[in-house]
Amino acid sequence: MFTDSHCHLTFPELASQLSAIRLAMTQAQVDRALCICTTLEEFPAVQGLAARYDNFWATVGVHPDNEGVTEPTLQDLLTRGQMPRVVGIGETGLDYYRLGDRSVADMAWQRDRFRTHIRAARQLAKPLVIHTRSASDDTLAILREEGEDGTAGSAGGVFHCFTETDQVARAALDLGFYISFSGILTFKSAQDLRDVAAFVPLDRLLIETDSPYLAPVPYRGKTNNPSFVPYVAAQLAQIKQCPVEQIADITSRNFEALFKGVLA
Repeated sequence: MFTDSHCHLTFPELASQLSAIRLAMTQAQVDRALCICTTLEEFPAVQGLAARYDNFWATVGVHPDNEGVTEPTLQDLLTRGQMPRVVGIGETGLDYYRLGDRSVADMAWQRDRFRTHIRAARQLAKPLVIHTRSASDDTLAILREEGEDGTAGSAGGVFHCFTETDQVARAALDLGFYISFSGILTFKSAQDLRDVAAFVPLDRLLIETDSPYLAPVPYRGKTNNPSFVPYVAAQLAQIKQCPVEQIADITSRNFEALFKGVLA
């Protein structure tokens, strides 16, 4: 059985098709999914999905790219993070990809938001779901500054939809984080990423769809959904030269180890 460790089922592209998606998941042997929150406004719907379905769980967080939304306070995250079936903090991190006419210095608000999430995760002892794009140096530096070094008291977490270099992957692993791969791993142009996946230890791997985005080959360009996560597993199995069933089992057990609340 497969586990989708990161999806956005409350997004409009998927919310209206939930019954069909759940059927497709069953047919594809995808028996669990983590529903990711990107704004506080969205959180009731995300947590509501997890409360309604016993194979869904939720996170709470505000995506670094989201502006013009409610800025989360530490108490906002602590309160929501203790609600039933909320097992992680995020999606959080840094994203400098769309700076436009702004400088990195102008993104101090993102860095402050990230620190708030890290502090909530540490207080709740729940893992972080990290998004980083064109900002890996600052992402890693802030994690270290906030005490996320893999030692006792660290929240830990996962670098989701990983697209960074092998150096960033090694640094994340050194800090105790897991690495999650999405459908990008199947893209013809993604050989560098497949090379990264080759050295990530099996016991630190997760798989995800990040749906509705980034559908894997052979569905590239289509709307993604959790039933497509086995294609990511199949690509990893090819890279690791092992049966896809082994990838399904290992990544599901890793999901349980990281998001301990799924076994509560």
